[in-house]
Amino acid sequence: MREKLARLREEALARLGAVSGQAELEELRVKYLGKKGEITAILREMGRLPAEERPAMGQLANDVRAAIESGIAAAKTKVEAAALEARLKSEALDVTVPGREVTVGKRHPMYVALDEMKEIFIGMGFTVLDGPEVELAELNFDRLNAEEGHPSRDWSDTFYFDRDSRVMLRSQTSPMQVRAMDSMELPIRIIAPGRVYRKDEVDATHSPMFHQVEGMVIDKGVTMADLKGTLNTVVEKLYGAGTKTRFRPHHFPFTEPSCEVDVQCHKCGGAGCPTCKGEGWIELLGAGMIHPHVLEMAGIDPEVWSGWAFGFGLERTAMRRFMIDDLRLIFENDVRFLRQF
Repeated sequence: MREKLARLREEALARLGAVSGQAELEELRVKYLGKKGEITAILREMGRLPAEERPAMGQLANDVRAAIESGIAAAKTKVEAAALEARLKSEALDVTVPGREVTVGKRHPMYVALDEMKEIFIGMGFTVLDGPEVELAELNFDRLNAEEGHPSRDWSDTFYFDRDSRVMLRSQTSPMQVRAMDSMELPIRIIAPGRVYRKDEVDATHSPMFHQVEGMVIDKGVTMADLKGTLNTVVEKLYGAGTKTRFRPHHFPFTEPSCEVDVQCHKCGGAGCPTCKGEGWIELLGAGMIHPHVLEMAGIDPEVWSGWAFGFGLERTAMRRFMIDDLRLIFENDVRFLRQF
């Protein structure tokens, strides 16, 4: 039995020293140390030995088992190191190879202009409001002093959802001014940016879907001079000091008196071109003093409070801000155009 244990030890350590993979190693472990392995088989034969020889043979068998276990541990370390080396070689990275360029998106020029406007008005103490694009005609027209029969309420100008012309895609963000008068405490300073919809034909300065930034101030003692000063300040902050504006008398049912505000055409500098349709100026917004009847409909006493309102066309604001000569470019999502900003 002593010779058998010695041969088993020599054979096991030799095979473990030459092992090349995890599967082979596990196979040898089971062969020598498993429940039906060779060490167990030898130990079962010890019952046939004389009683005085059993302790020595038991100790020898345990020494052989310990030697094989140490050989298995050493082989396992060797196999794992070889597997790691192979993996490192197969997954090696050449750090000198140029990496892939990461494309980072940029803000759309129109939203750059919107964010700049928000910052300007917030700095003046205005609150930014957001509201629904599907609106009631009561808020879009009636409460803004545009009664039945007004041209803007015609089916050729407005997108309605029902035959009664009561539910519609808002044609302006002015309903948020009505909502503000109904829900906010006086004095009020708000702007309301958002998408609006009108049946306009598409050209260099018009689209059936566009964006507005409307605003309103209601306080005691505010005048047209305050409106002009505020708008000129906003325009100069957007476009730079010395930007030329033009205030023209106009009519809006929501305001009285009313005006339209133009900025000098950025494309031709006032000489006249296709972008400004030969006029040298581009209409930027409408504005005026809030009509007393509008204040009365909101339960505000026009003898105590006065106010003014305005509405910027955001696309036209962005056109002037970035010297864009055609509004359609803003909606086409051509990356060659958008990458410029």
